[in-house]
Amino acid sequence: MNSKSASYDVVVAGGGLAGFSAAVAAAREGARTALVQDRPVLGGNSSSEIRVTPHGAGRFHAYARETGIITEVTCEDRANNHEQFHNNGWTNSVWDMTLYDLAMRTPNLTVYLNTSVQQVEKDGDRRIAAVTARVAGAETELRLQGRVFIDCTGDGTVAALAGNEWRMGSESRDEFGEPHAPERASGDTMGSSIHFRARDTGRPAPFRAPEWAVAYDDPAFFYAHNRRPYDIRAGYWWFELGSPWDTIHDAETIRHELTRHVLGVWDWIKNKDPLTRDKAVNYALDWIGQVPGKRESRRIMGRYLLTEHDVLEGRKFADEVAYGGWYLDLHIPGGLLAPTSELPGAAELVSPYGIPLRILIAKDIDNLLMAGRNVSVTHAALGTVRVMSTTAIMGQAAGTAAAVALRRGIPVPDVPGTDAIAEVQQTLLRAGCFLPGAANVDPLDLARQAEVTASSEAELAETEPGDEGEALDIRRSQWVAVAAGELEHLDVWVANRGDHPLSFEAELHRTGHIWDYDVRQQNRLAAAILEVPPACEGWIRWLPRLDARSGLPEEGYVRLDLLNGRGLIWRRANAVHPGLPSASELEPGRLRSHDDGRTMSFRVSPPQPIYSAAQTVSGVTRPHRTVNLWRSAPGLPLPQTLELRWRETREIGTVELTFPGHLLQDHNRYPAYYREPDCPRDYRIEAWTAGGWESVHETFGNYQRRVSHRLSRPVRTERIRIVFLASNGGAEAAVYEIRCYGI
Repeated sequence: MNSKSASYDVVVAGGGLAGFSAAVAAAREGARTALVQDRPVLGGNSSSEIRVTPHGAGRFHAYARETGIITEVTCEDRANNHEQFHNNGWTNSVWDMTLYDLAMRTPNLTVYLNTSVQQVEKDGDRRIAAVTARVAGAETELRLQGRVFIDCTGDGTVAALAGNEWRMGSESRDEFGEPHAPERASGDTMGSSIHFRARDTGRPAPFRAPEWAVAYDDPAFFYAHNRRPYDIRAGYWWFELGSPWDTIHDAETIRHELTRHVLGVWDWIKNKDPLTRDKAVNYALDWIGQVPGKRESRRIMGRYLLTEHDVLEGRKFADEVAYGGWYLDLHIPGGLLAPTSELPGAAELVSPYGIPLRILIAKDIDNLLMAGRNVSVTHAALGTVRVMSTTAIMGQAAGTAAAVALRRGIPVPDVPGTDAIAEVQQTLLRAGCFLPGAANVDPLDLARQAEVTASSEAELAETEPGDEGEALDIRRSQWVAVAAGELEHLDVWVANRGDHPLSFEAELHRTGHIWDYDVRQQNRLAAAILEVPPACEGWIRWLPRLDARSGLPEEGYVRLDLLNGRGLIWRRANAVHPGLPSASELEPGRLRSHDDGRTMSFRVSPPQPIYSAAQTVSGVTRPHRTVNLWRSAPGLPLPQTLELRWRETREIGTVELTFPGHLLQDHNRYPAYYREPDCPRDYRIEAWTAGGWESVHETFGNYQRRVSHRLSRPVRTERIRIVFLASNGGAEAAVYEIRCYGI
């Protein structure tokens, strides 16, 4: 056996999206970092070996998609990948290489693939000194020393070997009073899955299941128990097995059993099911996964245990470093062996909630963090935090916190309770992440001291109606951004196709942000009953006549609700308008984001200057409490400019920009070779010197949401401007944030 050793500042075990993001973040913050992955590819459950598409808060909430390192790689993948990831089973090796490429290009980062941690060496009771790992197929043992370790193994392997407390299974309902916890505690976990992919061969493709495959013959198993084979091309979330097997120690048994079931299900789809067999005639199995994707095993106990109450109540945390927004997705123990796969709590949606750093810091080991599905949460809370886009931003937070602790020379557990947490939060925001409870207050950001103007600014006056509409048989809601100080009238395009007049109720509510879904909290500003004549379709005028004295916010959102209008149709807008999402009351008292941020038709007077240049220094890089977006006026051609002016000369060495893109939908909803149309493609940075504009940087072909440009040399100037030459298809220029730094 060959032996090697190396020493690092940070050692990350596990190369899924959590570990990948943790390692890249730590390395970018100057820590010498090792990433140890036990598979030949990065990405974990999202890799081409397992092929689960990354999901997160963006699946259920407009503009809630996770950003930072995860969006950097998804932007890159969508721009250059020929495959659309429709669902589980579609991820390909281009995605693997996108992750690998970024890892290889990251200074301070060393990647060890096919390398699994076997032992932990401790320095006293509360510190890890090194891990020992074995390189598969290389007869090599590695000893990796570190100052801080991050366990992103999913199974909590490093923490368990180090003796940190951990849990596995389900807490009882009595322990924390969680409504979705079972009455009795048990060792049951959510199961593991493998997936398949089928391709249309263009000719009949016979299939005969092997004799050792599971035989399926009962349609009720599929159609009466939430196991519908909804897409014959790729495999399903309900391909799942866990209990009675242990998802760690029985992983190989689970893999074999899942293979038997997958082949049996394909035999049902292909040869037996009258609803699918004709469609599947030309389809052949192209790929079957042989690495189970785990949902749950060990959960490492940290400095705080996140419960379902924290999630449902949206509890605020001073040490917030990430956020979640997936629903309480708790699968039936047993999976395919259970009587049903109907998901308990499947309709229990949650608003985006903050995640504290303390659940990423191990309880018993002072130099150990964790990120991924093994963080310090109850089983019930795991149902929402376990999805990969959420684990990726937790990973970026863990890597950033590790680097900040090392830079400051303080123990990791001290970070949440000191001013170091502010540095972690501001570092994450600068790196492109979003935190619901924090905004950019970086004193080094010179843009915050500047007056920002633009060559033109869009206003909100009308969202032109399109061809489709929504029935007003339930409450429909539209967020309306305001910034003019008054709202004289607000019209909606409604259709009455009957032969007698109908009416509907209109309400305007003050709302804190675009994920404020609780209609039971009444902050009503105005209400009216509006009538629609028979056989009428068009604008229905409402005159709420609001200003600051009646509670209209100076800048922010009001929510327009239309309800009790059975027989009436409210037209959708002809396009998604930035920062103007809608929602529907699909459960009593609670709204749900509607159709990936779809905008409904309305018009306001006076026009609202919501897309002003000043939005680019609001400190927030997406719609939240207001739109936080500058947009040039429609109808005016490019180029358009955004200018910063200081009262005194400043030295500018770095300019950072956040553009529109990849906020409305999950990764699998974007097509192959996608480049966000509203994202600026070609632009120039200019500085005012010697009485004229001088170009100091040019970019052509951009499609990334966040860019950072270190100028070839710092410039001393009182004015900087960005000249936007072309977009990736949109007609206007648009920017969420601009930052300027001296170096």
